[in-house]
Amino acid sequence: MIHTDKKRFKFTHRIANQNDVDAIIQLMRASIEVNMKSFLSTEEIEAAKETMGVDNSLIIDQTYFVIETQVDAETILVGCGGWGKRKTLYGGDHTTGRDDRLSDPATEPARIRAMYTHPDWTRKGIGGLLLDIGEEAARKEGFKTIELGSTIPGEPLYRAKGYVEVSRDVFPGENGSDNTVIKMVKAL
Repeated sequence: MIHTDKKRFKFTHRIANQNDVDAIIQLMRASIEVNMKSFLSTEEIEAAKETMGVDNSLIIDQTYFVIETQVDAETILVGCGGWGKRKTLYGGDHTTGRDDRLSDPATEPARIRAMYTHPDWTRKGIGGLLLDIGEEAARKEGFKTIELGSTIPGEPLYRAKGYVEVSRDVFPGENGSDNTVIKMVKAL
C-alpha cells in the first residue's frame, strides 16, 4: 500500500520477513541512539536498550511491518513497527518476563509493538502510519482494545493518537539508570 508524505515522499508498507531482520536491527539502533537523545540521558538510553529490540514472534506471526520509500531509485527502510496478538507488552527476544501465549481478542487487548523511525525520517508521519496499520490489523482480528508499553520519547505520539496512560513503571537498568515503561491503552 502507498502512503504519501505531505512534503513529497511516498511511503509503502509491507509485512516484515526474516530477510529484513538485519536492516531492522540497524534501524532500531540508529533510532534508539539518536531519537531518544532529546528525552533521555546517555545512561537512560543504555538502560532502555535492555528492553528494546527485535521480537521474532512478531515476524513469525506476520504482525510486524516495514515502511519504505524510494530515494534516487533505491528502496530504503525508514520505519518499522507492528502489533502483537500475544500477551508480551514490550521488548525483544532477549527481554525477561515475556509471555508468548496468544491473547483472546474477546477479552484481552492486542499490543502495539517495537515502533522505530530512522532518525533522518522523523516528523514525516511514519509513527502515525504504523499505529494506523497496526490498529486496523488488530481490529480485523477481532480485538476491541489495544495497549502498548511506551518509552518517554514515544509518549507524546501515543497521547496524540488517543492512547491513555494506565500505569508507569520504572525499572533499574544494569547501569543503575532508570528505564521507564508507560503502559497506555486505547479502544479500537
